Amino acid sequence: MKFTSYQETIDYLFAQLPMYQRTGKAAYKANLKNTLKLDELTKQPHKKFLTVHVGGTNGKGSVSHLLASVLMEAGYKTGLYTSPHLLDFRERIKINGIEISKNAVVDFVNSYYINFNQIKPSFFEMTVAMAFDYFAKEKVDIAIIEVGLGGRLDSTNIISPVCSVITNIGNDHSDLLGSSAELRAFEKAGIIKQNKAIIIGETQEEIKHVFENKANSENSPIIFADSNYSCEYSMLGLDNLQIFNIEGLGKKIQIKTSLLGKYQIKNVITAFQVVEILKETLEISENQLILGFEKVAVNTGLRGRWEIINQAPLTICDTGHNFEGISEIVNQINNTPYKKLHFVLGMVNDKKIDSILDLLPKNAHYYFAKASVPRALNSNELAEKARLQGLYGNAFSTVSQAYLSALSNAEENDLVFVGGSTFVVADLLLLLEQNI
Repeated sequence: MKFTSYQETIDYLFAQLPMYQRTGKAAYKANLKNTLKLDELTKQPHKKFLTVHVGGTNGKGSVSHLLASVLMEAGYKTGLYTSPHLLDFRERIKINGIEISKNAVVDFVNSYYINFNQIKPSFFEMTVAMAFDYFAKEKVDIAIIEVGLGGRLDSTNIISPVCSVITNIGNDHSDLLGSSAELRAFEKAGIIKQNKAIIIGETQEEIKHVFENKANSENSPIIFADSNYSCEYSMLGLDNLQIFNIEGLGKKIQIKTSLLGKYQIKNVITAFQVVEILKETLEISENQLILGFEKVAVNTGLRGRWEIINQAPLTICDTGHNFEGISEIVNQINNTPYKKLHFVLGMVNDKKIDSILDLLPKNAHYYFAKASVPRALNSNELAEKARLQGLYGNAFSTVSQAYLSALSNAEENDLVFVGGSTFVVADLLLLLEQNI
């Protein structure tokens, strides 16, 4: 069988192969057997370029994009592999900010279609193989590789990176990665490689020893970014760029970035520390670092991080979706002036959502929505769970209906927030794109 169009190929990927994004736990493979088979099949492409491996619970997407942007500004041909996508599958695989071509996706699947039927890889396993193959064929200098889920058994974990990065450990995917922070940290620590530096973004005392023990066993230097650098405050400049003043190890530098939200402090410090380590291998000037941070959204196309999509009423979306992510969002909302808060909320059905709902502001009017993926929680069920937590509003069958209702009810000085799930933000951005 040969696929003749991109859409046909994508339909095959989504329909035939299990994908965590849509099916949840059923798509998780607790071994690297298929990944290694695909790697052998494609002639071990990951060995043909340098890599940086980025894992963690929250912030790994922002850190990955920041690093890619800096490397682009430094003149390196830079691959970027991330997940999930918001609007188009091709967002997952980029070189210098440009998505993989539709033809390249079709050609890859056609080249190995017979092998896929024999190996039966998951969606994620095949996508990682596609990314590595594409980066090798296009001769990238270096690729930033974001972990999909966990670390130790993640399909990306066959690389031998220049360095590895773990942003933090939160309470997400506990059904797959372990019920305790220590167990989840053990899984994430699986990306620590022998004699390769590991950068930990956020020091968490209760699990610090997990990373230190793994680093010691691998003879790997371990660096805690927030022990070396601090950023006491952030502010928004007149150019709508967020300003960070980073200080530590005898350095003091002001950095601007198009990534908004005070919670980006942790990600900026982490990425800054990683760049300092990369300077031992690559040539990166201070000016290139500054430009990389400043132009991250333009360079890499990152979206959905405290993204302002309208000014009056102020309308913001964010992909934060677990306890820690929602905590940061609520803090940001509390620091944003508004007359009335309209909150478009959707979640997936495999989350322990009561603790998350308990975080949300009681003074908002809620518009409960169901995103267009099978994992999405029914909006009526979400509304009922929310009501028990003192959150009130209306249920809608789609994100589009919920958002348009919120927009019609909001006045000029109100705040409309859309989030709770990556898929809610994806549905919103698709709506906005269609209406342009």
